[in-house]
Amino acid sequence: MNSEQVNQSLKLFIVLSRAYRAVNENVNKLIQTYGLNPTEFAVMELLYHKGDQPLQQIGGKILLASGSITYVVDKLEQKGLLSRVACPKDRRVTYAQITEQGKAFIEDVFPDHAKQIDAYMSELSPEEKDMAIGLLKKLGMSQTNQ
Repeated sequence: MNSEQVNQSLKLFIVLSRAYRAVNENVNKLIQTYGLNPTEFAVMELLYHKGDQPLQQIGGKILLASGSITYVVDKLEQKGLLSRVACPKDRRVTYAQITEQGKAFIEDVFPDHAKQIDAYMSELSPEEKDMAIGLLKKLGMSQTNQ
C-alpha cells in the first residue's frame, strides 16, 4: 500500500466523519423540538414502521447498548407513547408496543421530519444520492466481513 493511497483513505474518513456529524447535529436539534431525544425518537420510529418489537432486540436495531433500552422505554412509557406487552407464548419476552398516542405523535411529526432531512440532503442531486448510497453500502458491507 502506498502512502498516497493511505492519505486518500484518511481524507475520506475525515470528510465522511465531518459530513455525518454536520447532518446528525441538525437532525438531533430537529428531534429535540419534538420533545424527545434522538434515541427515544429512534425507538418510536422503529415501532411505528416495524411494529411491536421484543425489548431485547431494540438495541441492535437502533444501534444502542441494551442496558440503555430499559431507561429509554421507561421514559417513553411515562410519556404515554409506548407500552410493554408480555408475549403470550414466552413469559421471558416483553414487547414494546406503540400506543395510539404514540402513533398520533409520529404521524404528526414524521412528515416534517422527512422533509427536513430531504432539505439537509438537497446539496446532492438524486443521481448523486443514489451513488452515495451505493458507495456507502459497499463500504459498510465490507466492514462486516472483517
